[in-house]
Amino acid sequence: MSHSNLTDAPAFQALSTHFAEAKEWQMRSLFSRSPDRFSRFSTEAAGLLLDYSKNRLDEKTMSLLLQLARERSLEQKRAAMFSGEKINTTEDRAVLHTALRLPRTASLVVDGQDVVREVHEVLDHVRAFSERIRSGQWTGCNGQPITDIVNIGIGGSDLGPEMTCRALRPFVHPRLSLHFVSNVDGHDLDAVLAKVRPETTLFIIASKTFTTRETMLNAQSARSWFLRHHGESDLPRHFVAVSTNTEAGRAFGIDPENMFPFWDWVGGRYSVWSAIGLPLALAIGFEAFSEFLAGGHAMDVHFQTAPLEQNLPVILGMVGVWYRNFFGSGSISIAPYHQDLSQFPAYLQQLEMESNGKRVTSEGAPVTAATCPIVWGDVGTNGQHAYFQLLHQGTDLMPVDFIAALKPAHGLEGHHMVLLANCFAQSEAFMRGKTEEEVRSEMQAQQVPEDKIRSLLPHRVFPGNRPSNTILMDKLAPATLGALIALYEHKVFVQGAVWGINCFDQWGVELGKVLAKNIESELAGEVRTDTHDASTNGLIARARIALSE
Repeated sequence: MSHSNLTDAPAFQALSTHFAEAKEWQMRSLFSRSPDRFSRFSTEAAGLLLDYSKNRLDEKTMSLLLQLARERSLEQKRAAMFSGEKINTTEDRAVLHTALRLPRTASLVVDGQDVVREVHEVLDHVRAFSERIRSGQWTGCNGQPITDIVNIGIGGSDLGPEMTCRALRPFVHPRLSLHFVSNVDGHDLDAVLAKVRPETTLFIIASKTFTTRETMLNAQSARSWFLRHHGESDLPRHFVAVSTNTEAGRAFGIDPENMFPFWDWVGGRYSVWSAIGLPLALAIGFEAFSEFLAGGHAMDVHFQTAPLEQNLPVILGMVGVWYRNFFGSGSISIAPYHQDLSQFPAYLQQLEMESNGKRVTSEGAPVTAATCPIVWGDVGTNGQHAYFQLLHQGTDLMPVDFIAALKPAHGLEGHHMVLLANCFAQSEAFMRGKTEEEVRSEMQAQQVPEDKIRSLLPHRVFPGNRPSNTILMDKLAPATLGALIALYEHKVFVQGAVWGINCFDQWGVELGKVLAKNIESELAGEVRTDTHDASTNGLIARARIALSE
């Protein structure tokens, strides 16, 4: 049964009582008492291993957390999502990014339409187009093959394609260079246009409505740049769109045959599996793109069918609830020990914070417990030489997700062993810390004078007992990347179900965009400029002077 207030749920109250004891636990002691702790607190599926043994929890903690998930109707909400119920209640939409990964032989009827058939019609279109680009059959206006692909989008229409293309860099066609423009700041587009030649560049305009302000401004500027070199009749060879607005695309100069649709049941941050993933299909080829989809589907099947006790998204999500709602952890750091996953923390920022950064429940009532933590991070080992100091010896408890591949995609001798050693060492260091006795003994062995030991001792102690998860894969490949993304998608769903919020709307994105339209007119001198607060009026006035000079 789902209780309207999270804090009223019996399991939540039981966890509060349990926390009074658990908050004092030391992970060193947990490991020393249970030599088999790794095997008891790790599980794997879809090519991923999740080790959650380095957390401040035991079997009772996990039992209560899973009881809370059941009391918050996780299983029923999960079934509703996969069946196509309109669980995005504020927008009256189904949530079916999982349908984008279903095999052709599956069937899912929503509002009288078999969405799987529609999905594969678009995928067939993506396949045919990607094969023409990659083979060189599709040429630019001067008969040369395409060498550069510029994706113009924003939010999920940018973060997903860019992150996945970077992550699967070793699989990218050697002739193709991928570029991504999202920021309305002209410096973003300007830097890309300086690198490419119009006659061998393909632009992908990614906007479902073909009206997104930032995307269309960049698209129009790219179009103007192209037309300074070639004619309007050449536009269809160099501009395609991921959009449902055929007429606007045609007016722009795009052949409707080169427009790739997707559906209102695909949220932007969940859309990389759809035609929004066209840059990825072009980069790595449709066969590899199909493996990417299959990896996501494998995690879907696991999430739907595995017992909660062995269910990776459920475990990852509920461990996160444990730290957010009981330890009061306000952030989580993502630490991929793989350079090709450099954009993954940024991708998760949107996925998690746009989904679960909510202060009211699905019913519109204020939440009674904290929701989404701040998500941040960078690749290892870079993070070690930047913010890990804070994680080790700072005043806040911030869990870390370590992500690593056991095998590299390069042949450089020695590098990967050092990388993995650092990854495993950091998670151990966070867990173990370093006691006063250990620091003293180490310094005495180095014959450091006693007075210096006393002065340095407080600075060299590490409290430890800092939690982390480690996610391992054999290698970073299309299928394992698909499974990794789907793992975090479902983690977000699990936490949203527990917090009782709608993970699939994003009204918080809208307010600033609406106000920006008014201020844009004021900066252009089209309307009066004294209608705001004193600060905003002052900033507008200062900017108008600069823009007029």
